[in-house]
Amino acid sequence: MQKFNYHTHTRRCGHADNNMTDEDFVKEFIKKGFTKIAFTDHCPEKEEIDHRKNMRMKYSEKNEYLESIKSLKEKYKDRIEIETGFEVEYLQGQEENLLELKNETDKLILGQHFIYDDKNELKIFRRRYEPFEDVDFLKYAEYIKIAIEKNIPDIIAHPDVYMLSRDNYTEVDEKVAHIICSTAEKYGIPIEINLSHPNEFIIGKRERIIYPCKEFWRIASEYKYLNVLYGVDAHFKYQIMNYEKAIEVANKYIGQEIIDKLHFRN
Repeated sequence: MQKFNYHTHTRRCGHADNNMTDEDFVKEFIKKGFTKIAFTDHCPEKEEIDHRKNMRMKYSEKNEYLESIKSLKEKYKDRIEIETGFEVEYLQGQEENLLELKNETDKLILGQHFIYDDKNELKIFRRRYEPFEDVDFLKYAEYIKIAIEKNIPDIIAHPDVYMLSRDNYTEVDEKVAHIICSTAEKYGIPIEINLSHPNEFIIGKRERIIYPCKEFWRIASEYKYLNVLYGVDAHFKYQIMNYEKAIEVANKYIGQEIIDKLHFRN
């Protein structure tokens, strides 16, 4: 079983356990036998774009965050390898700011939660009440494609998250999956099976679409050189504690036949 995790958050993002310190997360991963982790909390924005509250750390917290992780890296160097990082979104015009964050850290994961539509309005995936059109999903794929081509992310987090805004799997969704998977394969960027909902009863389910999305991962399995990994997406202690169960549930919904065809990175 995979014993590394590159998707770990902290209280700074505003929607993780406020009682868990950075060190508490490290200790929990050690208890589970992990040998390497990266803290990749939701990135601060130099130019504020995402105006939602409790979604990311403030820019003023960035240096303290990095110093905290570096201190833990030294303190626990004989027990676990620790890296610094951020989870970022790509938007045109933000390349310089994103690459600045990359130069300051060990890992950047791209978790594209939103796009801007043709009216320049922010549209957030997973909001069931927001109307989405096919062009929005194609734009999502294009954002990820461009970010990879510009050498921004080291990993693509939850590439199938856009399906949480769908009721049915369509030809457009298949095209989105191929754009993401082919680009990630071409540039050697791993994609993540997200384990954010380890409880079988609360795993992302929207009518006939279940997340992680079986149809997306079936397409991913067709790419011979595309690397895949699991991401705990840890915001709470229980997510680490239920790690094995989360993998079991994710594999169940994706299907063992598909899992066996994916190329997991070790």
